[in-house]
Amino acid sequence: MSCKRFTTSRRRAGARAALLAVPLALAGILGTTAPAQAAPAHDSRPASLTCQGKGIDPAAKVHYRTETFIKAPLRTIWNLQTDVEAWPSWQHPVIPITMKRLDHGPLRKHSQFQWTIPVPPGTPYPPGDVVIVSTVRQLQSGKCIRWTGPLDGPGGMRIDGVHVWNFVKVPGGVIVRTEESHTGPQVDKDVPNSTEMLGQGLEIWLKDLKTAAEADPCR
Repeated sequence: MSCKRFTTSRRRAGARAALLAVPLALAGILGTTAPAQAAPAHDSRPASLTCQGKGIDPAAKVHYRTETFIKAPLRTIWNLQTDVEAWPSWQHPVIPITMKRLDHGPLRKHSQFQWTIPVPPGTPYPPGDVVIVSTVRQLQSGKCIRWTGPLDGPGGMRIDGVHVWNFVKVPGGVIVRTEESHTGPQVDKDVPNSTEMLGQGLEIWLKDLKTAAEADPCR
């Protein structure tokens, strides 16, 4: 399959599925009945990831950091990660979701993208949509990205997230590091479980990014 055909079919598959791998913390907050699996041990290293000197919320009780090695060129990984509207084509489906860029062109500082997630039936929250508007605060091409975004939903749900990504070229590939923090009443009331579910989401995201980048015939 050619690079062009592979990319087109991947995007079409994502559009048909309309699914995105948001952090599992959100699924837990919305009342999923699936049993939580044990997340990998929380990274206890004191230094937080940064992008142009800015990191996660230092006061956040819920935060998680992890990393993986990806055997693929940096440009392949960077393109996958910054083409946010194409995320559904390679990320593991968790919750039905729609996603759109609120601006045009390459992802850059001040770019925004919106996630809209329906509240599943059987949850303690009123029917409606959860909306996240993420804003890129810092970006250094090929090196790092940092975005922030409030989550607003039914019943006064409010979570503030800060997400940092670092990309480091090493022999044979790239080490991708990520760290995210959540603040808000819904996560602060159960920090251990919220942290575990956040960790699961980030581990899935990295696994899917690794799989997509290493399988890309254009790399």
